[in-house]
Amino acid sequence: MFDLFQPFPASPELNFETLLRDELEQKSLLSGIKPGMRIAVGVGSRGIANLQEIVTTVLDLLRSSGAEPFIVPAMGSHGGATPSGQQAVLAEFGITPDTTGVHFETSMEVQQIGLFFDRYPVVFSSAALKADGVVIINRIKPHTDFFGNLGSGLQKMLAIGFGKHTGAINAHRAASQIGHETAIRQTAKVILQTVPVLFGIAILEDQHHQTYDVRAIPRADIAEEEDRLFAKAQELLPKLPFPLIDLLIVDEIGKEISGTGMDTNVIGRDVLGYFASLQPSQNVGTHINRIFVRDLSHATNGNGIGIGLADFTTTRLVNALNRNYTYTNALTSLGLPTAKIPMYFDTDYKAISNAVSSLALTPPNDLRIVRIKNTLSMDHILVSERLASDAALLPSVNVGKNPVNLEFDNHENLTDFQPIR
Repeated sequence: MFDLFQPFPASPELNFETLLRDELEQKSLLSGIKPGMRIAVGVGSRGIANLQEIVTTVLDLLRSSGAEPFIVPAMGSHGGATPSGQQAVLAEFGITPDTTGVHFETSMEVQQIGLFFDRYPVVFSSAALKADGVVIINRIKPHTDFFGNLGSGLQKMLAIGFGKHTGAINAHRAASQIGHETAIRQTAKVILQTVPVLFGIAILEDQHHQTYDVRAIPRADIAEEEDRLFAKAQELLPKLPFPLIDLLIVDEIGKEISGTGMDTNVIGRDVLGYFASLQPSQNVGTHINRIFVRDLSHATNGNGIGIGLADFTTTRLVNALNRNYTYTNALTSLGLPTAKIPMYFDTDYKAISNAVSSLALTPPNDLRIVRIKNTLSMDHILVSERLASDAALLPSVNVGKNPVNLEFDNHENLTDFQPIR
């Protein structure tokens, strides 16, 4: 295997306190806050770079204006759809009452606040509705469950995150009939007309999974500005540089990595199912014949959603699954194939051997194999000899000169691969 580096532009050095203060002051977003106002700040369940620092900065700026902010976990059904589970998810990102200095309102209770298209109910967190204002903090990024001009971001957090388990179910059921983008936009429209949303904090990340930019968006501009930032987020999404891969080895999947454990925009597989054909599809950027997932990330807390997008996995991953978290997520999103368990083996060696044998009669020297840490870590990957040869013709990558064999420990499991940041 050869080291392959995608030389993405260097991440900017950002001072979040200065950046956010300037954004809020220039747009007069703190001028309407009166002393003693209770502000519900929504924080979600994604592994966003610098999330703790961004959240605490926003809280400090709200407090300096005299407000009394508190945190509402805005993550739909994640964390097993329980108050303690959702608070535990935020704790994995360093966001706790102690680190933020504010209390958490973790109730799953919601209230219906309206309808759209005269038939689809819109609900919102009861705890947030009791506040004098609402602030949304979320990353804008192409989604893994659907494609279009909207993805994860401020409107999705309003529609699904603040909707808790009930809102997530409602949104996904509506999406099954009218599409995700329409369901999210229409739900968010009702919320923005009804709930005292003050502003949103939109985060963009670069190809290194580092913060690229942070913007404060006034309530009235959320829909239009999110469209513009979404287009930029699509440009920043890292991809695999090959049209065809025989075997992709993924060291870990997890909810903090992607809503589907591993990003469907990277692996080219659909959450509603895929065909394990050895014939490349014409409508996918990268066609991957076989995917082997080794482990769950620690931060995913046993939620193995997305494992159904793999062809092979390990016994240890299956044993680490929290079925309640995984099944709740799959049943809420209606993406049932993402929770299916693929063939699993006791060791990495056996899984890889069987994956390779399932590639029919491909000569060993022609195998196109890639190993990645996860679908967020794409700047340094490992590639087989055939792909290293193909990469030599690409102007956008650098290939190392000293190949090494895949190394297995005494238990026949791969030794750690740490991408270079």
